[in-house]
Amino acid sequence: MYRDKIASMMKKITALLFFLPFCVFSQEDLLNDLESEVEVDKTVIAAFKGLKVVNFESTKLASKKDFYFVVAHRFGSVKNGFDDFFGLDNAVTQLKFIYGFTEWLNIGIARSSFQKKYGIHAKYQLMPQEKDGFPVTLVGYNLATINSSLEKDQYANLEFADRLTYTSQLLVSRKFNESLSLLFAPTFIHENLATRSREVLEDGTTLNFDEKHDQFALGMGGRYKISNRVSINADYGLHLNRNKNSNFRNPLSVGVDIETGGHVFQMHFTNAQGMFEDGFIVQGQGNWADGDFFFGFNISRVF
Repeated sequence: MYRDKIASMMKKITALLFFLPFCVFSQEDLLNDLESEVEVDKTVIAAFKGLKVVNFESTKLASKKDFYFVVAHRFGSVKNGFDDFFGLDNAVTQLKFIYGFTEWLNIGIARSSFQKKYGIHAKYQLMPQEKDGFPVTLVGYNLATINSSLEKDQYANLEFADRLTYTSQLLVSRKFNESLSLLFAPTFIHENLATRSREVLEDGTTLNFDEKHDQFALGMGGRYKISNRVSINADYGLHLNRNKNSNFRNPLSVGVDIETGGHVFQMHFTNAQGMFEDGFIVQGQGNWADGDFFFGFNISRVF
């Protein structure tokens, strides 16, 4: 009896030793298959910490179900000094609400006291920057604004459509390292009622010069991180087909971003008081060389 049990046990051990290599190889193949199906996230994040560089939109989006409340403020020009307390008496404010419907789509509405404008925008990611992959982040941005300050005594045949302006941008950014990120923003603006510049001659005659309804610009900006919570930001807008008789100038803005827990606080100087794209790109009224620029700030709070 014992001999039979020992013989049976030896047969089982022999069979186990025979099949063990096949089990090991099968397990390795299974592990290799599982590893090949794992997707490594190579997305480059945090090229910009704020939704804006300074005036121009950055490629950052609100995350899914995040709700942003943004307060943007521009004081008047500092050139008059204490006469208006360095622009305090002529400040304008924009209030904006942004919601992340998905990880790649944001919708926002805003109201600015500059020309009493209302705006609605969509911002959507087309392609993220990837490590050892796609070299830049691509984001689309579309904005429609309504200028409610226009009056019929200024424009006798004014219609509602004349109040509308449309902006389309392709935002292209690259994060080069943990400190430096750059942005380019090809921009198209269509004004149903074109911006007008005026020149008063010595005899009192006023000449009017209207911009084209379709206007083109190139935005450029960047962020340089100087500490874990502080960065230096700057952006510039080159208007490509501005009227040579225009009273307005290209917007140049320089500022500082400060991260403070749940929000980003942006302080800056700019020569454009308007905060919608058609305002600061088309109607930048200040001249840095004359000390004619504006102090402002943006505060973003996420809920």
